[in-house]
Amino acid sequence: MFDQKKIAVVGYGYWGAKHARVLSSLPGVALTVIDADETCLAEAEKQFPAARLVSRLDAALDDLDGVVVATPPGSHATLASQALAAGMHTLVEKPLTTSVADAESLIGIARENNALLMVGHTFEYNAAVRKLREIVRSGDLGRILYIHSSRLGLGRYQKDCDVVWDLAPHDISIISYLLDEMPTSVSAWADRNVGPRHADVAYVRLDFSEADTHAIVHVSWLDPCKVRRVTVVGDQKMAVYDDLSDNERIRVYDIGVDIALMDDYTSSPSMPVSYRTGDIVSPYLAFEEPLKVQDSHFLDCIRGVARPESPGERGLEVVRVLKAVDSAHSVTGRVSVASPLRLVPEQVAQ
Repeated sequence: MFDQKKIAVVGYGYWGAKHARVLSSLPGVALTVIDADETCLAEAEKQFPAARLVSRLDAALDDLDGVVVATPPGSHATLASQALAAGMHTLVEKPLTTSVADAESLIGIARENNALLMVGHTFEYNAAVRKLREIVRSGDLGRILYIHSSRLGLGRYQKDCDVVWDLAPHDISIISYLLDEMPTSVSAWADRNVGPRHADVAYVRLDFSEADTHAIVHVSWLDPCKVRRVTVVGDQKMAVYDDLSDNERIRVYDIGVDIALMDDYTSSPSMPVSYRTGDIVSPYLAFEEPLKVQDSHFLDCIRGVARPESPGERGLEVVRVLKAVDSAHSVTGRVSVASPLRLVPEQVAQ
């Protein structure tokens, strides 16, 4: 029997509504929905009539066990710090914050108040991503030559962040999870096509020193086709994770290219290569909604039976990469993830 935990979802928007749905379905959860917009609260009341409705976080903190922050990114730091300072275990949607300093501050506040801080890197709780990580780590693909991810669609334009901060946290999280390493440098190209403020299409290159490989992340709010795909190219095999596939989310291709052994191929009109082709295997996946897995894990952590798999420190790592991408918009060449602002004048960083 689960002991009841009182959990508040702050922000009843796209992600907040999803968290509310998942949490209301879990045993031992008493749901509170917090939003300053009366229209949002009215909608929440229709969907979850048993939920408590509150307009401000500070009005509910005395009677909660945990908080899920699902508001726009610019408000994450303020709301999360308020919850953590009150000793509330807190899960913050991605990105954790919009600055490195704020992310570091949240981690400090959590430690000072003995509160749990988690970040909503939902894809790290995805059965297909976990299987892909298992395949990569098994060595079955051989040496990883590169990774390419695409997160495209006719997306929801955000008020307080560009397409990189909105979509790329997913891909940075996935790729670093697969390689068990954070990138050491980045380069980026981004462009604004609609509206006066934010880039809506971008390409980001992530370089990984330990794995001696790189990844290309393509994100767009302005594409006719919805795409959610990660391709891992090894020198032995290749794997594709397609999050939109109904029944074959992962395919492993026994396919590749070998350079033919020749004494001198400089006179050849083309590179002498041989092509390897073999089976295409789609492993079975016992799929469960990643958000449900993540929120259940958050509850387990609150109950003290698990430790966070995506702690605040993980969110800080991704924010460091995102800030390096911001800096890379304004320079030619790669930017160090460890200290992006040291290499780029502060006034040109977003």
